[in-house]
Amino acid sequence: MALDIEAIYKENHALLEGHFLLSSGNHSRFYLQSAKVLENPKIAETLANELAKQILDYGLEIECVCSPALGGILAGYELARALGVRFIFTERVEKKMTLRRGFEVAQNEKVLICEDIITTGGSAMESAECIKNVGGIIVGFAGLANRGICKRSIDKNTFSMQNSKNACKLTQSLPLFALADFDFELYDEKSCPLCKDSIAYKPGSR
Repeated sequence: MALDIEAIYKENHALLEGHFLLSSGNHSRFYLQSAKVLENPKIAETLANELAKQILDYGLEIECVCSPALGGILAGYELARALGVRFIFTERVEKKMTLRRGFEVAQNEKVLICEDIITTGGSAMESAECIKNVGGIIVGFAGLANRGICKRSIDKNTFSMQNSKNACKLTQSLPLFALADFDFELYDEKSCPLCKDSIAYKPGSR
């Protein structure tokens, strides 16, 4: 039986309602606080195993999982553990995503980029570019949840993002794996109706 991801987020007080400033710069009435879910190791393991099953059923060959710090680290580590591959992460140095701490990528090593939440995919793409610049090959993207800007179309075990909104920054020729899609409405800062009554709060990691 498939996991009810929305219920899991609600049970762990991780589906928040208010006025939020997202890492993408957009505003939203809802926010998925994955850290509240992942603070429970058993739940983190369950979610990662379910995501790994989706990826393995697809047949994707992966040698390494990489996540952008900070939000993607726990999700990426657990996913790498479930897949039986190594894990690395990128982090921003002077606003540029960088591979540090002695992490290395072999030439043509097959790397999956994992986030906790995929919104526009901007941070994931920054990590992807970093990995490509040192010789790795990006084979796909994954997240515990997808906010719906990057549309996932699954047909006969083929994952496509062809119908994504213009704001989607992910490479749309590659597969995107997620446990659930949340199509929350996003607002540009200049036209956000929530700003009339409150100031946007930024609960994320950046």
